[in-house]
Amino acid sequence: MRQAEITRNTLETQIRVAIDLDGTGKSDLATGMGFLDHMLDQIARHGLIDLTVEAKGDLHIDGHHTTEDVGITIGQALARAWGDKRGLRRYGHAYVPLDEALSRVVVDLSGRPGLVFQVPFTRAAIGEFDVDLVREFFQGLVNHAGITLHIDNLRGDNAHHQAETVFKAFARALRMAVEADPRGGGIPSTKGSL
Repeated sequence: MRQAEITRNTLETQIRVAIDLDGTGKSDLATGMGFLDHMLDQIARHGLIDLTVEAKGDLHIDGHHTTEDVGITIGQALARAWGDKRGLRRYGHAYVPLDEALSRVVVDLSGRPGLVFQVPFTRAAIGEFDVDLVREFFQGLVNHAGITLHIDNLRGDNAHHQAETVFKAFARALRMAVEADPRGGGIPSTKGSL
């Protein structure tokens, strides 16, 4: 059962995340930010992960705390759902285009948090969503899932397309990394643990 449910409450946010790594891509999302919900839906659909996110945050200030804390909570749920990573592929990668935009994401379920984020957004906001929050989301996720993640937007003129290719490519790379390795079976590391 590669499932987890995490509740995280702070003075700034109250978040519940439920995740099923062997899902069908269903999502139930309510962060209070339409664009963030749209991006989280990409993770569910393209990662074939069932994902529920309920978040209440201090959106009267801005979306920073809510976006970061959703990333943190999803990272915690992922780490719990995959456990010791026995029998998983561990590595995943994907290139995803959307019209003029193209992004590449590479992931390692290494147990060591690391983020390389090279996304030169062409504008500062997508609707009311500050594009800086895309990095904050992934930084929170990486730190709490304990993964190494390289995100590169290789080209793009439309900031919405840039962001969407990043989230879709992340979903596809994650989907590959958490798949069972038919030739594996043990912990996919020479150290014997991840």
